[in-house]
Amino acid sequence: MKSMMLLGIVLVIVGAITLGYHGITYTTHEKVLQIGPIEATKKTEKTIPLSPLLGGGVLAAGIVLIIMGAKK
Repeated sequence: MKSMMLLGIVLVIVGAITLGYHGITYTTHEKVLQIGPIEATKKTEKTIPLSPLLGGGVLAAGIVLIIMGAKK
């Protein structure tokens, strides 16, 4: 019972965070040119998109688990 409510609370928090962000952005460094000791690099930002449907589904699942845990 308590574990179901705890999991539900965690899912609600994760779902709310997912709805707030549109994706996870990270930066990669790529070596473009190297001539002897001289080196040129390029920074590239990449984004992993997070669907609002994913966030809404996780949020709804968390709410259902909280309700089911409270009824027991």
